[in-house]
Amino acid sequence: MSSVTWNQTAFDVFEVPGLEARMEALIAHVRPNLTTLGADMQPFFSQLCGQEMFPHVAKHLRRTVHPPNDTWVAWASAKRGYKALPHFQFGMWGTHIFVQFAVIYECPNKATFAEKLERNLKVVQAKIPGNFEWSMDHMKPTGTKHSEMTADDFATLIHKLRNVKASEVTCGVRIERDDPILQDSTKLTAYIEDVYNTLLPLYRLSF
Repeated sequence: MSSVTWNQTAFDVFEVPGLEARMEALIAHVRPNLTTLGADMQPFFSQLCGQEMFPHVAKHLRRTVHPPNDTWVAWASAKRGYKALPHFQFGMWGTHIFVQFAVIYECPNKATFAEKLERNLKVVQAKIPGNFEWSMDHMKPTGTKHSEMTADDFATLIHKLRNVKASEVTCGVRIERDDPILQDSTKLTAYIEDVYNTLLPLYRLSF
C-alpha cells in the first residue's frame, strides 16, 4: 500500500518554462512521489510477475534544450534499466496520470509480443476493458480507447511491431488531474493495482 497522493502543484510543474527551471520544479514536487511509489509498489510487482522487479524513476538526463512534458516511474525485471524490457509505468502529463504496460522502441521483444498478440487477439479483445487506451507512441499524451480499436487498428499495430524498428506499444488507463481518487491514497493504490492485474496478461505475452 502506498501513501502517495497527487496535488495540482505536481501537474503545474509541466507549465514551468525552460529546461532548468522545470527540472528543478519536477525534482522538488514530483520525483519524491515517484521514488516513494516505486519503492512502495516493488513488492506488489515482484509478486504479480513471479520474479524480482525493480523501480526506475525517469531522470531525463538526455535532455539539453527542451523541458520534459511528462515523467514516470517504471518497474522491470532488471536492476540496471527498463527500456529494453517489457515493463509497467506510472507517470504523469500536465493533464493526467497514466497507468500502463509498455514495450517501447528499445525493446527487442516487440516481434515476440506481436506474434503472441496476434495468436491471442480474441482473448485480449475480450479481457481488456473498453476504457483502457492503446498507443503506438509513448511520446504522445493520447491513445485510442480499447472499445474503439478495430480489427484494422490491431492489424496495423501488430504489423508495425513486427517490421518497424522504432515501433512500440502501450496499453493502460488515464486518470484526469482533477479526479478525486488522486487525493485518496488507499483508493488510488487499489485502483492502480487492479489496472496492473488487468494488464498482466499483456506482460506475459511479451516473452
